[in-house]
Amino acid sequence: MQSLYAYFSSKTNEIPVSEKAMLKHFDEVVELKLVIISLLIEIVKHADNFYEDGKKKHLPSPLDLDPNTRFVNNKIISSIRNDQNLMDKVSKVSGIWLKNDHDIARKLFNIILKSELYTKYLESSNKSSDYDKKFIIDVMNDCVLNNELVHHIFEERSIYWIDDLPFIATIIFGDIKDDTSMNPEGVFNDISDKEFALHLFRNTINNNVEYEKIIVKFAKNWELERIAKMDQLFLKMAFAEILTMPNLPIKVSMNEYIEIAKYYSTSKSKLFVNGLLDNFVKTYTKEGKIKKVGRGLV
Repeated sequence: MQSLYAYFSSKTNEIPVSEKAMLKHFDEVVELKLVIISLLIEIVKHADNFYEDGKKKHLPSPLDLDPNTRFVNNKIISSIRNDQNLMDKVSKVSGIWLKNDHDIARKLFNIILKSELYTKYLESSNKSSDYDKKFIIDVMNDCVLNNELVHHIFEERSIYWIDDLPFIATIIFGDIKDDTSMNPEGVFNDISDKEFALHLFRNTINNNVEYEKIIVKFAKNWELERIAKMDQLFLKMAFAEILTMPNLPIKVSMNEYIEIAKYYSTSKSKLFVNGLLDNFVKTYTKEGKIKKVGRGLV
């Protein structure tokens, strides 16, 4: 999506150049997932040091000598640290947090340390895996991934990462909830996934004029210039999937772009995109303009 937005915003509009940039961006998405995991691990490392330093104080308190280490022993943290393959990949990207003067791990741990989330977690009698999962997700949402300094470091690394962040965070949280390995093998599972991405990219561009006419037709009383650029892009991509990919169920395409609109556009975009797509599908299906192969795809 970001690659298409960049293409339509560019003055050069060279498809091969834009495709190359898109594929590079896919690699950066995998890197972003590892970078987020590495930040969590760096925070935990700082917590380890914090607890150990407390024991070495000249006059340590009972709490310093026997700290509550539930945070660093969290089941999700332990699972990540015990996955050597994942940790090898994480170590290769952790430099983003270490090669600057921001001392980000210490600052974020201090924010967590002072949070009500942390206090409740340490004091809770709930020792379940589900509670451990919820704590990590809540901490990442409330204390880490919304931090302005974290965003600044992301932006220095890639112009796309702030836009990618909600999507990648959702994937990580899904991995946590489902007990799925967080180890990313790549964006594409196989060559067909890559071909799908390129097909969608090219067809959205090549049919741009036609798709704009469809938007104008179904956006009653709205001129194209008044419709948000991102909403237009969601719709064009949805049209490309529905009209040029005969093996993809219509409902999958519709739900996908309605969901994306919630993350990347205005609060009213979901209703607008949903309503326009619904009218488009009903009309084009009735007119026989949507061709699908296989039962139950329309």
